[in-house]
Amino acid sequence: MAGVPTITLNNGVEIPQLGFGVYQVPPEDTADVVSVALEIGYRHIDTAEMYGNEKGVGEAVARSGIDRAEIFVTSKLNNGFHRRDDALRAFDQTLADLKFDQLDLFLIHWPLPTIDVDYVETWKAMEEIYASGRVRAIGVSNFNPHHLRRLFAETEIRPAVNQIEVHPYLAQDDVRAFDADHEIVTEAWSPIAQGKVLDDPAITAIAERLGRTPAQVVLRWHVQRGDVVFPKSVTRERIEQNFALFDFELGTEDMASLTGLDRGERTGPDPDTFDYIPR
Repeated sequence: MAGVPTITLNNGVEIPQLGFGVYQVPPEDTADVVSVALEIGYRHIDTAEMYGNEKGVGEAVARSGIDRAEIFVTSKLNNGFHRRDDALRAFDQTLADLKFDQLDLFLIHWPLPTIDVDYVETWKAMEEIYASGRVRAIGVSNFNPHHLRRLFAETEIRPAVNQIEVHPYLAQDDVRAFDADHEIVTEAWSPIAQGKVLDDPAITAIAERLGRTPAQVVLRWHVQRGDVVFPKSVTRERIEQNFALFDFELGTEDMASLTGLDRGERTGPDPDTFDYIPR
């Protein structure tokens, strides 16, 4: 794993703490970009049905020559397929597009609490998929504690992962603490706030002192907080820089400085109101 640590999920499956995200990577470019990431050493790829680029991820994995068992791949359920039967079919399509027999992690992408399908029904479909053995772990994305409490009360399997927006301007310590208390691993999407935090004077000062890029400083903050993180880039230099996180550490004061930047500022939607369904 080129020094990338792993985190053990609540069912014993190990997930690499650093991954490579393909959100907004054009489908026609995905195979080449993921191939670069795999060549550099990434062994965790995060995609989703709504990204439209699962086929490219599968192609890159197939042509890499790396044993499939060494590459951890996550995908997420399309918002339009929350009904049980739709969710089961959508997962079948994910496997077909990736050309995999088994996926490593499958997530409900958004809770969509305002639509006419209850996410509890969706989670029960996820439990069926897990029971089939065709996915090694299941989890959720963008769930707040009150969403998770409903799953605990009304379903059997506890999510292994909760993928939420986290960065220095949205530290999400309350959700992260809830996840930790319930043996759910937190994954951080938008880890550099789509670049918005990289010019922050507190971050640039630390980066200059350590001889690192601002992005490396922020990603290292995520790693030391214990979250799984998967930065996205389409340029080789940045893909390499984002992988070079394990030969330095942030001190206690630096960690506190970044956490202290929290202003509750989202780059994405609020999970309590978001109801987007692709047409």
